[in-house]
Parts: sequence; structure tokens; C-alpha cells
Amino acid sequence: MNASTPSSRIGGFHKLGVAQRIQAVAQFAGLKESDQALLADTGNLPADMADHLIENFVGTMNIPVGVATNMKIDGCDRLIPMATEESSVVAAVCNAARQSYEAGGFVTSMSGTLMIAQIQLTEVRDPQHARLCILERKADVQAICDACDPVLLKLGGGFRELEVRVLDTRGGPMVITHIVVDTRDAMGANAVNTMAEKLAPQIAAWTGGRTNLRILSNLADRRLARARCTWPLAAIGGEAVRDGMVSAYHFADADPYRAATHNKGIMNGVSAVVLATGNDTRAVEAGAHAYAARNGRYASLTTWEVMASGDLAGSIELPMAVGLVGGATKLHPMAKVALKVLGVASAEELARIIAAVGLAQNFSAMKALATTGIQKGHMALHAQNVALMAGALGDEVDRVAQALVASGTVRIDVAEAELARLRAG
Repeated sequence: MNASTPSSRIGGFHKLGVAQRIQAVAQFAGLKESDQALLADTGNLPADMADHLIENFVGTMNIPVGVATNMKIDGCDRLIPMATEESSVVAAVCNAARQSYEAGGFVTSMSGTLMIAQIQLTEVRDPQHARLCILERKADVQAICDACDPVLLKLGGGFRELEVRVLDTRGGPMVITHIVVDTRDAMGANAVNTMAEKLAPQIAAWTGGRTNLRILSNLADRRLARARCTWPLAAIGGEAVRDGMVSAYHFADADPYRAATHNKGIMNGVSAVVLATGNDTRAVEAGAHAYAARNGRYASLTTWEVMASGDLAGSIELPMAVGLVGGATKLHPMAKVALKVLGVASAEELARIIAAVGLAQNFSAMKALATTGIQKGHMALHAQNVALMAGALGDEVDRVAQALVASGTVRIDVAEAELARLRAG
């Protein structure tokens, strides 16, 4: 590194005030004053709060929040806040919900609010013997775990089950202990991680082995959210549309290349609600994709069938570890507003709503693919983004976007030419 190259080794960066950090980054990257002003503008998230949510805070990234309408879930009408930067995601949920509304909308359920923490035990000469040694001490395990969180216990949560597996690995046999905990309205990561860390030394002492990793599993298959819905044949456009959608599902369920995109579409809706409510999008996404591969191959998270009536029935089941207490959910101003809009009273209720949104998103994506193709509707909305990228302002955005859609070519160069034509009069 020569003398003129800036160094990323900024001593005490985390100890600086926010303004000083922005100045240090600006000096390193050669940022303009306007760039620094953008970093300093934290929008509806107070800078002091943001500075405590993450390390080395210098700014916020604002994501649009839209509201999906027409959703009827378990007989109750809902407005669904969704945070996403992708065009057509919110519209897709609105359209799917509208087409099922008169038939009763979505019916949901939940397997429970249980989370799993894993404790890895290595260097055990007698793994099967060690497994039984741990299982014999279930009462001790429960006492240790429940003592970690008396508040959770008062709320009706706490330790529920003990599982111990012997796992054959490249490094030899490992004894893996699962503690299964009801975390109620919390996502539960902090609670179960604390329990696992408290329990680990005891497991080592009982078995003579060495405990290594002590952490939750994001494959929350004891916390499954389920949703189902019926779309009347007349509402979706007839048998040809229905059969095309079912065929699309069969393709996704048989082929991981298709399933990856199929499930990504589901997660467009799921992650948008998870993010809007301040929950952990990465945990939910990891759990969903792992669950999609639970049978040894990656497949569809949804199921689509033709009913005896000829109508289309869709269903979804996926892990949904979300909470109403703790972290950004309780702190972020927009997350709190989103939860008020949803009107949910429990983490289970929130999880069930999110599952319904994922099913709605999948319906719209498959219907578009089986009929006009995904680009027609998506590109009509994306055209507005392209118009903005070209520099359109105010009513120019809609006029340029309409011209792009009419031409059938949604590209930045075409948008720039159309904008120039508009401004030339």
C-alpha cells in the first residue's frame, strides 16, 4: 500500500460519535457533502437508537413499506404492511387475496411456538452410553434451563423436551443434545442460547466429553406456520389457467432449479412482512429453505391441488420463528407501527398471517407464469423504477413509464430518450 492509498485501519472507529464516523468514511471514500448529508439523515429511525442496534453505525437504508389489501385470514380482514424494494410484490398479494376473498380467504394454523437449541459434544469414546447419561438427567436439564428465564416461565413458556442424537461425522461421532423450549411471543434466540450455554458444562461433566457449539437451530420445525386457501375456478380464469398452475407446481416440486425460484417468490412476500415487523429475515429464510429440503431433496414449500369441485386449492407449511418482543420488533418505530396495522396479539398470530402472505404471493407468481408470463405485470411496475433512474421527476415518471410499457421495451436508454422527447416539448 503506497502512502496515498487510504487505510481501512481506523483506530477507535467504534468509539467515535456518529458525525465523526461519517467524516472518517467520507475522507476515506472521497464522499461529497451531499453524500454525507444522506448518511446523516436517518429518516424515521432516531440516530441514537440506530447507533445501539448495530456496530459502527453511519446511516440508514430506507426500504419502501407498502400495504397489501383484500386479505381475509381466519375470517378477519387484515391490512398487511410489507417492506420491500421489489416491484409487483405487494400488488401480487393484493390480487391473489382479491380472487379468494369471496370464497372465504385464508385459513391458518400453527404447530406451536417451540424453538430448538443444540449442544455439540465431541471427544466421547462411548457416544451411545453418553446419550443415555444425558437423557437420564431430563429433570436436571429442565431445572437448569427454566432457571435461566423466570419471566418466560411466568408467561407459560420454558423447557419442554430433551432429545439426544449420535451423529456420525467426518471428525468422528458427536453427541448432539437438543433442548426444546416454548419461547411464547419471543423469537427466542437469546433465551435458548442462554440455556444452551448454561447447560453445556453440565453435559461435559456428565459424559466426560468436550462441549463445543451451543446455539439455536434456525430449522424451527417445531414452529410451523400453515395456511390454506381455495380459489374458485371462475375467479382465476377457468380450467386452462388452473391446470397450468398445477403443472407449474409439479415442475417446482420435481426440480430444484425451478423450486429455488418458486420458493424465492414465496419468500418475496414472507420476508417483506418479516422485515416490516422488525423480525429476523435471515433466520426465517434459512429455516424455510432448510425445511424445503427436509426429505433429502430441495422441493416446493407449497402444494397445489384440484378439488372435487374443480376449484384450485393451495397450501403452505414452513418454519416461522418470529416474535413480538425483543430486538428491533420492540424498538424500531416503523416495526411498532406495522404491528399496530396488523393488529396481532401474539407471535403465533403473526406467523400465521405471514404464511398466508407467502401462499398468496406464490399463487400470483404461478398464475402469471402460467398465463401472460411474469414480465408483463412485473415490467409494467418496473417501468416506473426505470423512469426514475433516467431522471424523470413528478408526473414525468408516469408518462415515461407508460411510454416504455406501450413500446414493450423497458430499458434505461429508451427511458432517457423518451424523457428527452417530453422535455423538448
